[in-house]
Amino acid sequence: MPKPACPPIAADVIAEIGSRIVLIERRNFPFGWAIPGGFVEVGERVEEAAVRELREETTLEAELRALLGVYSRPGRDPRGQTVTVVYVGRARGEPRAADDAKGIGLFAPDAPPAPLAFDHAEILADYLRFIRTGELPAPWRR
Repeated sequence: MPKPACPPIAADVIAEIGSRIVLIERRNFPFGWAIPGGFVEVGERVEEAAVRELREETTLEAELRALLGVYSRPGRDPRGQTVTVVYVGRARGEPRAADDAKGIGLFAPDAPPAPLAFDHAEILADYLRFIRTGELPAPWRR
């Protein structure tokens, strides 16, 4: 049986510190502000990748508290089709830009900086709905 051709899987964390969230300014294409995250390594669980990527890019530790959703719309990543699993987590520590992050900031979830990379404006809209209502986004929207 031939090996299937599959899009890469990424894991992101909307890291909450109090009432604000951590966003990174990307050092590499596509540029802009983004939810911290990155690709899952072979042999790694997706949730472990999410926590690792957050630590690598922000120096923060986090406890994941919810799975916001899986985002797989072709075209969501200008580098090629990518599937991402987005978690919500409570972070602790002082955020510092590291690894792929050129800059970092704490923002009100309803007032993120511009421009946002990827489809992160849509993901943050889903997150706002989740924190306001407790409702997760419909799977067919992602």
